[in-house]
Amino acid sequence: MNDQHGPFSLKGRRAVITGGSRGIGGAVTLLLARAGADTCIGYHSRAKDAEVLSAECRNLGTNSTRHASDVSTPAGAKSLIAHAVQTLGGLDICVHSAGVWPVEEVPVSLMNDERWANTMRQNIDAMFFVAREAALAMEKNERGGRIVLVASTAGQRGEAMHADYGASKGAMIAFVKSMAVELAPKGITVNSIAPGWVDTEMCAEPFANGGKERIAKGIPVGRIASADDIAFPIVSLCFDGARHITGEILNVNGGSVLCG
Repeated sequence: MNDQHGPFSLKGRRAVITGGSRGIGGAVTLLLARAGADTCIGYHSRAKDAEVLSAECRNLGTNSTRHASDVSTPAGAKSLIAHAVQTLGGLDICVHSAGVWPVEEVPVSLMNDERWANTMRQNIDAMFFVAREAALAMEKNERGGRIVLVASTAGQRGEAMHADYGASKGAMIAFVKSMAVELAPKGITVNSIAPGWVDTEMCAEPFANGGKERIAKGIPVGRIASADDIAFPIVSLCFDGARHITGEILNVNGGSVLCG
């Protein structure tokens, strides 16, 4: 345990967050900073959002930087992790939140090659490239590290008309379990959060015209999760006290999907 700073402090830890300028990633970035961690915000095009959030983190007394890259390419993931390591002095935490959910409902029989390939590139290739670079950086730490990937309930039960997305998140879940075993001897834990519906702009279309209220009625707790609701369990996996948790898929869905 990190007794010097208390069990709920991440002071001295260095974190990179993909998709870290908004949505779930933005909420994670801010909560990590509030816990004392230095942060590197990975983003693709939202420079202004990243700049504002980075300044907010620095106002909390932490070091914060930002870096634009396309993590669905090997070079983009490598440049992000390299920037984090160089700027923050190393890497202890990696939260991979970047990804896509194609809004249009398309059955498998009509899904074109382009949509399938893009979903795999954004959700699977990016995951692999980021996790690989993070693992390489963390293997240099005596104290190990934390890798948390943002999956989805769709990876557990599937999602009709979004089979590409469900398949990509199912692959992420299998990847977490595989990588967790590989990295456990090095003190690096690998876990995943599986959210259900989350109130972010990615879901703006299905939430429109009363959709949000209809969806909320089908969730046992009676409401749709906020980005903060997802950020809290993610950050909880990054504390020293979570060192014995690895290879797990933590469901955060208000009781809508209960996995045995």
